[in-house]
Amino acid sequence: MILNLKAVIATLGALLFFLGIALLLPMIIGVVYGEASWWSFGATALVSMALGAGGWFYAGGGDQQQNVRVREGFAIVALAWFVLSLVGGLPFVLGGVLDAFSDAFFETMSGFTTTGATILGGANTPAIEDIPKAFLFWRSLTHWLGGMGVIVLMLAIMPILGVGGMQLFKAEVPGPSADKLTPRVRETAKRLWYIYVGITGVQVVLLSPAMGFFDAVNHAFATMATGGFSTQNGSVADYNSAYVDWVIALFMFLAGVNFALHFRLLRGQAVTVFKDTECRVYTGIVLGAGLLLTLGTWQPIVALLPQATNVAGAFEGYASFPEALRYGVFQALAIITTTGFGTADYEVWPPLAVTVIFLLFFVGGMAGSTGGGVKVIRHVLVFKNSFKEIHQLIHPQAVIPIRLGDHVVPKDVMRNVLSFLILYIATITFGILVMALLGFDLLSAVGVSISSVGNIGPAFGTFGPTENYAHLPAVGKWVMAILMMAGRLEIFTVLILFVPAFWRR
Repeated sequence: MILNLKAVIATLGALLFFLGIALLLPMIIGVVYGEASWWSFGATALVSMALGAGGWFYAGGGDQQQNVRVREGFAIVALAWFVLSLVGGLPFVLGGVLDAFSDAFFETMSGFTTTGATILGGANTPAIEDIPKAFLFWRSLTHWLGGMGVIVLMLAIMPILGVGGMQLFKAEVPGPSADKLTPRVRETAKRLWYIYVGITGVQVVLLSPAMGFFDAVNHAFATMATGGFSTQNGSVADYNSAYVDWVIALFMFLAGVNFALHFRLLRGQAVTVFKDTECRVYTGIVLGAGLLLTLGTWQPIVALLPQATNVAGAFEGYASFPEALRYGVFQALAIITTTGFGTADYEVWPPLAVTVIFLLFFVGGMAGSTGGGVKVIRHVLVFKNSFKEIHQLIHPQAVIPIRLGDHVVPKDVMRNVLSFLILYIATITFGILVMALLGFDLLSAVGVSISSVGNIGPAFGTFGPTENYAHLPAVGKWVMAILMMAGRLEIFTVLILFVPAFWRR
C-alpha cells in the first residue's frame, strides 16, 4: 500500500476552499469598521479558493473519497494544518500588519493550534490594540476553528469528506482514542460543533456587558478553543474586572472537559459524568492547584515564607483571600487547560506558586477537549500502570489488568500512551536544543519548548506571561511553529511523516 497523493490533494483542496470562505468573515469585519486593509482578506480568500478548487478538480474530487485510508488520513491532517497556516498568514503581510512572512506564519499557526503565543507587541511589531479589528477577529477565528478542529468542522458540514472520515477524525481529535457520540462520524462531528457553538454563544452573552460585543466574541472564541489570544496587549488583566476573570475561568474549565461529557450532561446523564475517572481527576487537579496558588500568593502566608520576598525583590502577596483566590484559580485554569490568558505575572510569585505553575505545564486538559498538553487521562493511565508494576513485583504470577471504571484498558492503548510520553519529552528536548543553539538561556529554552509543544502560550524567562515571542529569530519561529503543530496533533500525526516507511509500500 502506497500513499494515494490524489486523495490527499483533493481533500487539501476542499479544506483550502473552506479556508477561503472563512477568510471572508474578517473581510466583512474590516468593511464594517471602515478599515482599508479589508482587501487583504478578500485577496487571500480568492487565492485560497482558487488553489482549493484547482487541487480538488485536478485530483479527481469526489472520485477520491473512498481512497482516504489511515495513511492518507495522517498525511491530510498534518499537511492541512501546515498549508492552512501558510495561506492564513498572507493577510498579515498583504495588509501591512507584519513585515516578515515568518512572523505571519508563526502568528497563524499559533492561532490554529490554539497556542496563543504572539509576536505582536514586540520592539518591531505593532501593539495588539493598534492593529485593525479585522486582524484581531482573524486571530480569534483561527483559534476557534482550530480548537474543535478544522477537519472535524468539515466533516460536520460537508458530505464530500464523509467516506474515510473516521481516519481524519481519529488523526485530528486529541487523546489516546477518539470518542464517537454516534455510529456515524459525520453526526458525531455535528454534535460536537453544536455544543461548541452553544457554549461559545453563552459566554459571549455573559461577557458582552463587561467588555463590549466585539471583545466578548474574541475572548469567547479564545476561551472555548483554549487559545489565549486577547484583544489587549495585557491580556485579560487589562480589564481589571473580577467579573470578567470569573466568567472566563468558568468557561476555561468547561473547555478543558471532554466534549463527549458535555453531550452526556445535556442528555441528562449527569451521573455518568460525575463517575468519569478523568473528569474527577481533572476537577481535583484544578481545585488542588487553585488552592495552592491561592495560599501561595495570599499575603499572610507569603509573609511566613522567608525566601518569598527575594522573588523579583517585590511580591508581597495579595492582601485579601478573595483576591488571591481570584488570581490563583484563574492562572491555574489558564495553564492546565493551556488557554494561556494572563491576569498576573506569575514569574514574580513566590517559589511555591511558580513551581505549581511549572508543574501544570505538563498536565493539559481532558482528552476530547480543546485543551492541549499531555492530557489528564494519560497521567491517570501512567500512574495506574506504575502501581500495577509495583504489585506485579510482589505477585509475579498475578494477572492485574488496568481498569478505568468498569472497563479494562487494552494493551495497545497503554502502549500508545507510554510511547506518546516518550515522544512528547523527546520533542520538547529537541526544541530546547534548538533554542540553546540560538543563544537562549536554559530557563527560556525550556519554557518556550514546553509551552509550544503543550500549546500553552506564555512560558518562562524571556517568554514569560508579560513578554512576547517577537525576539525569536526567524529559524526559531519556524521550529516553534512546527512544534506547536506536533503538539496539537498529538505528536504521532506529524512525526509519522518523517518515517521513510510511511512513503513506501
